[in-house]
Amino acid sequence: MGRKLSETVRIADQLQRAMDGPAWHGPALREILRGVDGAVAARRPESGAHSIWELVLHIRAWDLYALRRIGGEEWEPSEDENFPRVAEISEEAWAKAQAELAVVHSELVAAMAKFPEVRLGEKVPGRDPDYHTFYYMLHGAVQHMLYHAGQIAVLKKG
Repeated sequence: MGRKLSETVRIADQLQRAMDGPAWHGPALREILRGVDGAVAARRPESGAHSIWELVLHIRAWDLYALRRIGGEEWEPSEDENFPRVAEISEEAWAKAQAELAVVHSELVAAMAKFPEVRLGEKVPGRDPDYHTFYYMLHGAVQHMLYHAGQIAVLKKG
């Protein structure tokens, strides 16, 4: 029988699968983003919803939030960090945005896997309500990525 994996390693695995697959639900975020160029990524839907590019930057901000919280920092993204504006529309800038998400995401997955399982029930400092534990936050990071990956898949078809 194999070694029992900690809950934090299993959550980290789910987060990695949400980005790179294989994911049970369907295509992972990186697969959804494949073939999306900068012009498509920057296009805002007529409804005024966020663009694919803005959603990628937003996912990065909240991966960074979880990473910093795991590290003990009481950090919240500012409004400008939560949904950053796309300053320059170019293929290079789009590639950079995706690469920055990949780096923060990899760092978060690694930090999650090392996070002590015994701390999962602890409340995240500076957060209310009381149910905002590390367990809640780490599972939330997975849910957050998948929620926005679905939005991106719809926008990509648009």
